[in-house]
Amino acid sequence: MSAFVVLIRNNTKDQAELDVYGALASQARDGHNITPLAFYGELERLEGQEPEGAVILKFDDIDAAKRWYYSPEYQTAKAHRNLGADYTVFILDGVH
Repeated sequence: MSAFVVLIRNNTKDQAELDVYGALASQARDGHNITPLAFYGELERLEGQEPEGAVILKFDDIDAAKRWYYSPEYQTAKAHRNLGADYTVFILDGVH
């Protein structure tokens, strides 16, 4: 069953750190079967807090999503993401 990682950028604190994050996060995808479904495209808030941007990544299953998220490579990138912006991040199990 597919799984999705959703990353919602709520507030940028340091663009330079986000630039480092972007480069490292891109490298952290190596060896993982990830399909980007949405990547900081135009969005329209319908309810709730106004996000600055969002990403939706598709994985083969929830275990694959967790292997990527908890990988040493992504955790290194995540440290820069946390310095660069406030995010909400979650894994969502698919329906089929």
